[in-house]
Amino acid sequence: MRLVFYYKKVVFKLKLIFVRHGLSEWNKLNQFTGWMDADLSEQGYEEARKAGQKIKNAGINFDFAFTSVLKRAIKTCHIVLEESDQLWVPEVKSWRLNERHYGSLQGLNKQATIEEFGSEQVQIWRRSYDTLPPLLKPDDPNSALNDRRYANLQKRTIPMGESLKVTLERVIPFWEDHIAPAILDNKTVLIAAHGNSIRALIKYLEEISDDEIMALEIPTGQPLVYELNEELIVTKKYYLD
Repeated sequence: MRLVFYYKKVVFKLKLIFVRHGLSEWNKLNQFTGWMDADLSEQGYEEARKAGQKIKNAGINFDFAFTSVLKRAIKTCHIVLEESDQLWVPEVKSWRLNERHYGSLQGLNKQATIEEFGSEQVQIWRRSYDTLPPLLKPDDPNSALNDRRYANLQKRTIPMGESLKVTLERVIPFWEDHIAPAILDNKTVLIAAHGNSIRALIKYLEEISDDEIMALEIPTGQPLVYELNEELIVTKKYYLD
């Protein structure tokens, strides 16, 4: 009697869920925020609660959560986990997931900035890949050099302003050292972060061109699911309804 063995190929379906923080008070006021520690608005709290409920309804179970050191992202992370009954999930905070640093534009009203510098220039500052905003001076009271949450960083590491390119360059080491290994270990990961740190990661994952990335917008408080194969190639992406 001849025995015939059939082998079923195992198909990996690894999951990564992005959630941009809920609408912040400064988003509401149409101000450049960057590394300034603006809180969530009431709408932002509600967006985070709904995001957590969507995740619960989708049956997504997290193994790890990653967020920035800015409270609008931290609070979004906690609310999402609480609403999905997963507040116990291990969490890692890192400055590398912070929003892009908008330099001396931080705190300025976007419409007033357009009126002063023109819409084309402001759009370049906001959405181009490699153009820096006007830099903050190191002795500015709002410089992160004065913020103790960055006290363990070398001074030369702390930015005075960032382009998306610079943001990507500081986000990717954290991806490679912490997030990617967790995903490759078949862990489902939540990243609760910011519009530009998420854009940087998506650019890297999808190999989006420098020009095309200008058009990518990430809405606040909407869970974005990425399914990846064992080589961390994107096989599917979708927002949860």
